[in-house]
Amino acid sequence: MYVKSPRGDFHAHPYATANPADVGPVDYVFLGLKAHSYAGAGKLLAPLLGPRTAVVAAQNGIPWWYFHGLKGHPLEKHRIEAVDPGGATSAVLPTWRAIGCVVYCSTEIQAPGVIRHLEGTRFSIGEPDGSISTRCLEFSDAMVAGGLKCPVEPNLRDDIWVKLMGNVAFNPLSALTRATMAEICAHEHTRDLVARMMAETVAVARAAGSNPQVSIDRRLAGAEKVGHHKTSMLQDLEAGKVLETDAIISAVVEIAELTGVAAPTLRNVNAAITLLARKVVPPPMAAAG
Repeated sequence: MYVKSPRGDFHAHPYATANPADVGPVDYVFLGLKAHSYAGAGKLLAPLLGPRTAVVAAQNGIPWWYFHGLKGHPLEKHRIEAVDPGGATSAVLPTWRAIGCVVYCSTEIQAPGVIRHLEGTRFSIGEPDGSISTRCLEFSDAMVAGGLKCPVEPNLRDDIWVKLMGNVAFNPLSALTRATMAEICAHEHTRDLVARMMAETVAVARAAGSNPQVSIDRRLAGAEKVGHHKTSMLQDLEAGKVLETDAIISAVVEIAELTGVAAPTLRNVNAAITLLARKVVPPPMAAAG
């Protein structure tokens, strides 16, 4: 694999196999799949999972374990249907294995085996119950030794919402408009739409017990700084892949319903992007009777 990066281009030669049984049980599984692939990944993951294996899920949006570990929270036992439909995800990935991870880097697949790294090297991690665990500290040490930033956060949910403030708006809007982040920010009306979606997302976060510490203006400025970057959802759309709508926006709308937050802009954009998602990947044809 060839990586092009402002930090310097390099070749990587990781051990790779199509059969996880060749590897066997490990200490950590770093999961780079899109969230909608988790429930179907059981056969791939099973050979890697030992009695103490932790799963570090580097996903966008709301994770399947979101309410797990929130002692005393009224929704502590609640399962979010959008990201754990019928319990299918938690059946494959029990919540006790989960280490949360928020990725702060931007990349693009330029060609098969060629990755362009645009910015960012931080992978914030944390336990769902907020503890500073040995397994998190050891994973963090390994990441730092590899030249990456990996803080262990006691309130990782706040980080989840900070990143989600951008993803919940820019990902679906970029797919609906085919525009880059810079183009969305430069257009008066879409910039206002992003700001309204961010404000509603913060309201949902606070109603759910989190408090993302970043202003909407600062979040917009950060997105603008990325420039003419195609979001992952736009890249998936152009590649004809399944769109990651469930974790990025549908789960936020579900939490809004649970907590009584109106969130009309999020609901409207969610309606539009979920329809587009169905058109991109049509359901399988029924067998002839």
